[in-house]
Amino acid sequence: MERSGSDTEEDHTPLLHRGHEDKVPRAPACGSSRYSLALLSSFGFFVVYSLRVNLSVAMVDMLNNTRQAGANHSGSVCPAHADPARPKHNHTAAVYDWDSETQGWILGSFFYGYILTQIPGGYLAGRYGPKWLLGLGILGTVVFTLLTPVAADLGASYLIAVRVLEGVGEGVTFPSMYAMWAAWAPPLERSRLLTISYIGAQLGTVVSLPLSGEICFYLDWTYVFYVFGAVGLVWFVLWTFLVFDSPNSHPRISERERLYITSSLKNELSSSAGHIPWRAILTSGPLWAIVVAHFSYNWTFYTLLTLLPTYMNDVLGFSIQQNGLLSALPYLGCALTAVLSGQLADYLRESRRCRTVTVRKSFSLVGMVGPAVFLVAAGFTGCDYFLAVSFLTVSSALGGVSASGFNINHLDIAPSYAGILLGITNTFATIPGMVGPVIARALTKHNTIQEWQSVFYIAAAINLFGAAFYTVFGRGGVQPWAVHAAASAHGD
Repeated sequence: MERSGSDTEEDHTPLLHRGHEDKVPRAPACGSSRYSLALLSSFGFFVVYSLRVNLSVAMVDMLNNTRQAGANHSGSVCPAHADPARPKHNHTAAVYDWDSETQGWILGSFFYGYILTQIPGGYLAGRYGPKWLLGLGILGTVVFTLLTPVAADLGASYLIAVRVLEGVGEGVTFPSMYAMWAAWAPPLERSRLLTISYIGAQLGTVVSLPLSGEICFYLDWTYVFYVFGAVGLVWFVLWTFLVFDSPNSHPRISERERLYITSSLKNELSSSAGHIPWRAILTSGPLWAIVVAHFSYNWTFYTLLTLLPTYMNDVLGFSIQQNGLLSALPYLGCALTAVLSGQLADYLRESRRCRTVTVRKSFSLVGMVGPAVFLVAAGFTGCDYFLAVSFLTVSSALGGVSASGFNINHLDIAPSYAGILLGITNTFATIPGMVGPVIARALTKHNTIQEWQSVFYIAAAINLFGAAFYTVFGRGGVQPWAVHAAASAHGD
């Protein structure tokens, strides 16, 4: 693997070429185009994650409860909680006799499509611009979400196919957004802007889980997909008219802000738009450090994202209505810590109190080791509902700290190719979403606490390995191959 020739330089200055950036007056944040982009992209990721996780809650109501209870003998391991009587109209929607293995495939099928468009998404966003690629990708996901009830009626295989197609559409979103931020985010505001942008993913989960539970309770599970699909259509209209690929193409940006952004990025972006140093990218040690960290973190994240509502129902005995609210608490904590960590990370870098590489590694350690410890602890709480929910919440909340760790590191080491790098790391990081739910459901056929402990152990061990690997091999400086002159010198 290629070692960075700029690591030594990065050890002495938080950011490459900082002296140049200091000459450019900073544009105010309030009312700025870059922060407007952060808010609208946050809304976009709110939609993306709402569409991704609503099936996790709806699945509880889509199943034939009589069959499930019979297979589980007592309905749940722990005593069920008191819940208001369900209105009769809840039962108008169809229910299905899917076993735990089929459920695992349905929940994981999204990621089989998602993994296909990661690297192509990064390449296409860099070549043709990220605005329309991201917008149309999410629009496609919205359309297939609206078709979900029809697909479920046709059979599990049709539902799996629709979820795969949803994944294909969503697969371009993160690489496109990284390509967008490569042109819009001044280096010393990256952590702030990206954490605002990606907090939408957490908020989408926070809102979608309890709201999906309420919709299932008062209407039926089909409306979960109709409601969030409609919200997605609203976002697409706003994105179409208000967002532009770069500051230079934005008709309403102030000249002061345009100069601030373009000048601050001038020495970090490659001057060759069509040149991609593939060999240098694929042999870069710092990139593979991000790959391993991203894969490891997502194993825990996706395990909880897809199976937490099932755990709440089958083990802790919470109803569909209680389930959504309690399942959302961990992601509310994650959203709060993500934003706070972004502010702190940029402060430490801007004040030169810490090198960029130190900030990224420290935040990654807290955001990966912390969740592993509390996830394992949650498995030993038995039927202590308060402790179980508290530990799961703390686990996910600490995970939010990693948003300012390895998760942003793509923009540190290669701003010009951030979309492609994110596509590569997210391709590997999607594998846990594909196999995690299947493995977890295979290990929890009887829904015992001991079986779920095994699931938590596996996730925690993978998290710890990823944290250790990134700490050793992660870097914080712009890599030589990421600027055109260096890439040409290497012949890549």
